[in-house]
Amino acid sequence: MTTLVEPPRPGLRERKKARTRAAIQDHALRLFRERGYDETSVEDIAEAAEVSPSTFFRYFPTKEDVVLYDAFDPVLIEAFLAQPADLSPIQATRIAMRTALRDSSGAWLTQQRERASLLMGVPELRRRMLDEFVVAMEPFTQALATRVGRPAEDFAVRNIVAAVLGVGLGAWLYAGSDQDYLDWFDAALAHLEAGLPL
Repeated sequence: MTTLVEPPRPGLRERKKARTRAAIQDHALRLFRERGYDETSVEDIAEAAEVSPSTFFRYFPTKEDVVLYDAFDPVLIEAFLAQPADLSPIQATRIAMRTALRDSSGAWLTQQRERASLLMGVPELRRRMLDEFVVAMEPFTQALATRVGRPAEDFAVRNIVAAVLGVGLGAWLYAGSDQDYLDWFDAALAHLEAGLPL
């Protein structure tokens, strides 16, 4: 019988860095909402977050990155890896998604909606999103490979990850609200698991 070991709590330094990163992103999204993306400079964001521009760049290499950064992926991967081994990868993903979002605050969901609006509405962010999609595939590929005991380079592993992220992206693009997104994504995963019948 396997005993689940709770991961160690992040140290004070990591927690402070996470708070600073979150504060910078929160202020950036607020300023983008109030002034517009193009009208808001890195200096404006740094001033609002009470950090220097050089501190901003330690956390986010570009202004685009402050919108693209998503702290949810590690939470989702952790929930995915915690699912029982007898579940299929897609079943495990569906439950992990519900588990990871169960305790999400309204403020976090609002932030995700603001990010989605910016990513769809600002052309340079939309272009960068594809790059980020490719980068995001790697940790999910590693997680699935670990779960099923195959190498990350395995065709089936990579194909499943690409399909799941693809339906997730589709749900994000087409859903009209947070609840619609969750329902759409869950339905999309069920459709994928059923073999995509028409």
